[in-house]
Amino acid sequence: MVADIGPAGPAGPQGATGATGATGAQGPKGDVGATGATGATGATGPQGPQGPVGPPGPPAVTQAGNAYVANAGTNTVSVIDGNTQQVINTIAVGTLPVGVAANANTGYVYVVNRSDNTVSVINAATGAVVATIPVGTGPRSVTVNPLSNKIYVANRDGNSVSVIDGNTNTVLATIPTTGAPYNVSVDTVKNLLYVPIAGTNSVNVYDGNTNALVSTIPVGTDPRDSSTNSATGLTYVPNYGSGNVSVIDDATGTVVSTIPVGNAPAAVQVNPKTNLIYVANRSDNTVSVINANTNAVLATIPVGTNPQGVGIDSVKNLIYITNADGTVSIINGATNSVVGTVPVQDNPQGVDVLPA
Repeated sequence: MVADIGPAGPAGPQGATGATGATGAQGPKGDVGATGATGATGATGPQGPQGPVGPPGPPAVTQAGNAYVANAGTNTVSVIDGNTQQVINTIAVGTLPVGVAANANTGYVYVVNRSDNTVSVINAATGAVVATIPVGTGPRSVTVNPLSNKIYVANRDGNSVSVIDGNTNTVLATIPTTGAPYNVSVDTVKNLLYVPIAGTNSVNVYDGNTNALVSTIPVGTDPRDSSTNSATGLTYVPNYGSGNVSVIDDATGTVVSTIPVGNAPAAVQVNPKTNLIYVANRSDNTVSVINANTNAVLATIPVGTNPQGVGIDSVKNLIYITNADGTVSIINGATNSVVGTVPVQDNPQGVDVLPA
């Protein structure tokens, strides 16, 4: 017989805590939290010491007021300093350079090489030839329109005028002429081109926008050059065979005056600031000075042998005359006297001044 089990007694006191078990394996790494905001930039540190001063740079190149002379006999261009009246550089170009034109807006000088059928482009600041542009046959002269930056080349043996883009040094167009062109002058206000034509005793007028022939104007015998005063709208054409200068009114396209000068007038330039016209008389060894207000010759100035080119510095009022004897006569426009004679090289022909 089993005895009855009595009720459970009260729980005894809790025993002592057992020893801590071994640490379990580490769980997997949780995801990286977002990057906190960038803190404020710290204060700028003190400025370091100044470095040593570098060596002085080269002097600036001054080309404004310099005259550029094409020496046909030596295939070079002489650069005459307008202040010292001395040759400061001689630049090799193409074969038989005969014409020069300078663009003050761009600082480039253009030289036509008659035997090469090219135009050399000179950077006036460096004196380097930066481009050589093929044009027509037997180029004789070159003219710049500074407003459009177009360069016009009279190709005497090719019966044409080449139109060059001064920005790209490429030929934009070739204008056919009615005969052998001697020269191009530009009325920049009306954008008209005046081209004396050999053997026809006439001047062709072309529209500078379309290159179309506008008119043909009869002048004297054997016109060989032209120069336009855009401010007055008059163009001056020396007639080599008849010893006079035809004055063309650009507005009407007619000759309004004929002015007797010396024998064999070969070249002409206008000084737009004084409105005086300078004509090189090749057989007389003189320069005729015409007052454009009266169309009268006010002075005749002896120069070198066979003068054949005229360039003008309108700022200093100096006139540069190339002589076939290898010199350049410099005329003071205020006194109508020769103030200097600069030796250059063989057979200088075209001349132009880079205006200031």
